[in-house]
Amino acid sequence: MSLSPTEVLFMFLGGLGIFLYGIKQMGDGLQAAAGDRLREILNRMTSNPIKGVIAGIAVTALIQSSSGTTAITIGLVSAGFLSLRQAIGIILGANIGTTVTAFIIGLDIGAYSLPILAIGSFMLFFFNNQQVVNIGRILFGFGALFYGLELMGDGVKPLADLEYFQNLMLAMSDNSFLGLGVGILLTVIVQSSSATIAILQNFYANDLVDLQAALPILLGDNIGTTITAVLAALVGSLAAKRAAMVHVTFNVIGAIIFMALMPLFIMYVDYLQEVLNLNKAMTIAFAHGSYNVINTLIHLPFVGVLAWIVIKIVPGRDFSEDFQPKHLDPLLLKQSANIAVQSAQSEVKNLGQLVLSTLQDARNYSDKQDIKLYKQIEDKINVAQTLQDSIRSYLIDISKGEVSQEDSERVSNLLEISRILLKVSVQAKTLADQYHSKYENNIQLSEDATEGLEHLYNHVYESFTMALDSIDVYNPQALEHIIRLSQKSNRIENKLRKEHVKRLSRGECSTDGGALYVDLISNLERIGYNARNISETNLSSLHEDFSDDFTVYD
Repeated sequence: MSLSPTEVLFMFLGGLGIFLYGIKQMGDGLQAAAGDRLREILNRMTSNPIKGVIAGIAVTALIQSSSGTTAITIGLVSAGFLSLRQAIGIILGANIGTTVTAFIIGLDIGAYSLPILAIGSFMLFFFNNQQVVNIGRILFGFGALFYGLELMGDGVKPLADLEYFQNLMLAMSDNSFLGLGVGILLTVIVQSSSATIAILQNFYANDLVDLQAALPILLGDNIGTTITAVLAALVGSLAAKRAAMVHVTFNVIGAIIFMALMPLFIMYVDYLQEVLNLNKAMTIAFAHGSYNVINTLIHLPFVGVLAWIVIKIVPGRDFSEDFQPKHLDPLLLKQSANIAVQSAQSEVKNLGQLVLSTLQDARNYSDKQDIKLYKQIEDKINVAQTLQDSIRSYLIDISKGEVSQEDSERVSNLLEISRILLKVSVQAKTLADQYHSKYENNIQLSEDATEGLEHLYNHVYESFTMALDSIDVYNPQALEHIIRLSQKSNRIENKLRKEHVKRLSRGECSTDGGALYVDLISNLERIGYNARNISETNLSSLHEDFSDDFTVYD
């Protein structure tokens, strides 16, 4: 039965859509079944580049998306969990892991696609157990993947009779760079190298393209898949841009090497096909896997060089580099608990400086809407969370050893101060969110309200700065002054509230503006309250030294 051009197009596009949906369902099911272990694998298995490669392979094989693994890795780098060098290993591994889809396709079990899809559907709709549902999603996606391939295969067969298509394939056989460009363009359009390689497997299996044309297209597919990471990084942090550039650089360098050695590559793939008796779809899968494994082995000894190249291409200094743990030396835990406590105290001050800079960013955002600054505030919160986790773990490790009563109390105080600092970082983010809402909803604040907020912010900022200084201060009189200064923010807030009520009664303030104003001064007062709490916590063991007229507020 001959198909019309419209039927060919619809069958191909419909098959592609089902294939892409199948990959997504299978990946989502695998990811749901694995749970939080994916981030844990990436976070823990990165002590050296080889472990990073293994982690990248494992996670990408699970979620069926090298772009997804790269996105998770970018998030971990932005949050300070991973360095760029550690991320490179994962990204190299992700390129190998993404070849799993091509090998699955090479199994050629399309005849069983509908029964597999049906079993997955029954598990999805007739069971309430979440683990069974996840397995159902995996099977449904697996079946949909092969059913989509079958439709695409049926759709492309009539192309063999078209003279224009035959001429194009001949041109690509004669000109490898044309095939490379076609592979890049197709993957940029489809946004999935797994899909474009599946199309290539279908074309090769149906004798629509020969090996001389197929392998340059394969290299182009690997370059084209980097566009997803590039697009995601355009609005991301410096770490995100560098991670995306690693992905691009890796595949571009690999493509240059393999294009230069294309005759040898063709001979190698031909040899594999003959010796292993591979079907045509599996031949492309082996070519894809071989390219990424060899390319990874080429780059692995030069991870440091690759990091240097990427930093030169994307210059600048990421703020997360300034707030990496600097003082948490694990050797001190065994050598000297007292010095380890001092080191942890220095790291708590480092966390405090990060929170202080976040508070300053929120203040700057109140003057002018700046999306980059708003995103930076979000990134700083993630870094603060990571740093606080590291401090907490280190302090708990100290407490497990032999420590004096004085050091034990100091460990408890530092744990509490680090917790308060993290809370202030979240409140700084809330402050930025409140101003973001002001910009998004075009809410206006009166001049008097703006001046009042400026006065309260300056007072809170001064209190918080002095509270950070108090971490190293053991003079009760100096700390008492800091606490009294912090308590003053409550009186300022009450005064601002009264003035606000007067403006409302005079009709000088809108309802939306009034509600936002009250939220802003309440949030700033809570930051001031926490500044006081830092000093009180730091002085908790010295209450006997307080002056008689001093009162600690609960």
